[in-house]
Amino acid sequence: MRILIFLCVLSLVFTSTSQNSREPSSTGKINKKRFIISNSSIGLLSSASLIGLHRLWYSKETQEAFHLFDDSKNWMQMDKMGHVMSSYELSRNMTDVYEWSGMSRRNSALLASSISFAYMSGIEIMDGHSSEWGFSISDMAANLAGTGWFLFQESFFSKQIFQPKFSFHQTIYAEMRPQVLGSNFMESMLKDYNGQTYWISFSPGQLGVKKWPKWIMISLGHSINGRLKGNSSHFMGYESQREYLFSLDLDLNEIQIKSRVLKSLFKVINCVKIPFPAIIITKGVFNISPFYF
Repeated sequence: MRILIFLCVLSLVFTSTSQNSREPSSTGKINKKRFIISNSSIGLLSSASLIGLHRLWYSKETQEAFHLFDDSKNWMQMDKMGHVMSSYELSRNMTDVYEWSGMSRRNSALLASSISFAYMSGIEIMDGHSSEWGFSISDMAANLAGTGWFLFQESFFSKQIFQPKFSFHQTIYAEMRPQVLGSNFMESMLKDYNGQTYWISFSPGQLGVKKWPKWIMISLGHSINGRLKGNSSHFMGYESQREYLFSLDLDLNEIQIKSRVLKSLFKVINCVKIPFPAIIITKGVFNISPFYF
């Protein structure tokens, strides 16, 4: 989840770049100036973020020879969902940047997804030299799934109908293990998987259901509860459980507004699930939360 910090920065800059002229190039040819700006922005920011991540995170850990690490069962795969969403969002945002430069949508998506996968692979390689972690094949599979999810929808729908979303709320578990699950809100948002929920949001209106507003979405979520240790289902008297959720959401990109600033802002924060009432299913038991985030 530490990569989400850099994901937010990358998404913000990529979106700002693509919104610089407000509209993609309509000439049918690549605008050399825009293409240079796009490549420079993506290249510099990606490199800077990897260097920053290394200095802030990996330089504080013991390094050793490259090795593999099987964490496929840790945290009930919540961290894998983070990898899927991160690679998806990077692909989506960079596609918009390259389309802005005049490149076709198809070629933009292919190039952006390749860069996204390479970027995420760079993080895994750094993990491979960390004594605490290692190169995770399951992480790489999740990265590939995220870029594949984006490309599949671009190829078959020509738009992103099924969108990944993220939400977070603080839990009591971070207080029990602050060194692992975070000692403050920001740390807990990145480390406490019990408070994280990953969603798939879609609008029936985008699937041909008449009279259903395209900006109103149905959202299916997954979270966990009671997981205090990555590879242990029972720890400190708690038993970890999966939670499945049903809720509503909003597609901010489908809301018609004139403000260019708000459009850019909505595009960046559209990966965040809007709080709504939710049905929570845990071991076959149904509960209702009047306001879930």
